[in-house]
Amino acid sequence: MNTKSRRFKAVDMLLLAGALLPILGAIALKVLTAVPSTEINITGAQIYFTIPMPLQPLLITEAQVVSAAVILAILFLCLYMTHGIAVVPNSKRQLVAEWIVEKCNNMVHTNMGEYFKGFAPFIAGIMALSALSSLSSLLGLFPPTSDINIVAGWAILVFGLITYYKLKGGVWLYAKSFAEPVPFLLPMNIISEAATPVSMSFRHYGNILSGSIISALLAAAFAGLSNLLLGWISPFIGNLELLRIGIPAVLSLYFDIFSGGLQAFIFATLTMMYVSGGFPQSEFEARKAKREAKKKAKQEAKLAKAA
Repeated sequence: MNTKSRRFKAVDMLLLAGALLPILGAIALKVLTAVPSTEINITGAQIYFTIPMPLQPLLITEAQVVSAAVILAILFLCLYMTHGIAVVPNSKRQLVAEWIVEKCNNMVHTNMGEYFKGFAPFIAGIMALSALSSLSSLLGLFPPTSDINIVAGWAILVFGLITYYKLKGGVWLYAKSFAEPVPFLLPMNIISEAATPVSMSFRHYGNILSGSIISALLAAAFAGLSNLLLGWISPFIGNLELLRIGIPAVLSLYFDIFSGGLQAFIFATLTMMYVSGGFPQSEFEARKAKREAKKKAKQEAKLAKAA
C-alpha cells in the first residue's frame, strides 16, 4: 500500500476531522449557550433541552453531549491509528497503536489472568473514556466525570459484568456466597454487594468534582488577591487579575491532568479486580466439564441406539 497516496491522505484527514469535530461542536455549543457571569459559578451540567417521557422528562445536558463527543473522538482516533495497518509496521502511528495494545493486554493478563484476555479492549475503552472526559475541562467544557449520572452508568455496567461472572459458577453458589463465612452476615454481605457500584461511582465522581471546585475557588481567590496586592499601584492593573495567569495553570496539572488520569486508572483497576475476583473459575470449569460429559454421554447413547 502506498501510504503517500492522495486517497490515503484524504482518508487520514477525514478521520482526524471526525475526531476533532465532535469536540469543536461541543465547545461551540457551550459558547453559544453559556450565560456570562463574573461570579463563582459552581453548578451542575447545563441543561440544553428536555424530551418529554412517560415517567419523567429526559434531560439532555452538557455532560451527555460532551460524553458523546468524547466517544466519537475516541472512535475516529482509533480508526486513524489503525488506518493502513500492516503485518510489518510501516508508520509511527502503528507502532504507537501496537504499544498501547501491548500495554493493555499485559495489564489485563497481570490483573485478571489468561481467561479474561478478551477484556483488554473494554478496559482500554474505559480508561480512554474516563481520562479524556476528565481532560475535557481543559477546553472549558463540563467534564462528564463530574456528573454522577455518567459515572454511575459506568459503575452499573461494571456491576452487571461482576454479577454475570459470579453467576457462571451457578446460581446456588452465588446465593450461598451471601451467607459466608457465617449465615448471620447475610445482611452485611448484601449491603456490601450493593455498595460496589455506589463506591466506584462516588469515588470517581467525588475526586473529579472536588478538583473542579478547588480549581474554580483558587481562580477566584487569585483574582481577589490580584486586586488586593496590585490595585494600590493602579486600579487598571488590579483589574487585569494578573495572578490568575500561570499559577492556576500549574495547579491544573494536578487537579485536571494527573488526578483525571489517576482516577481513570483506578476505575479500570477496580473493574479488573472485581470482575476477576468474583469469578469462581474452579467451579465454572467443573460445571463445564460436567456439561460436556453429559453431552458426550447423550451422543454415545444415541450412537449405541442407532447401532
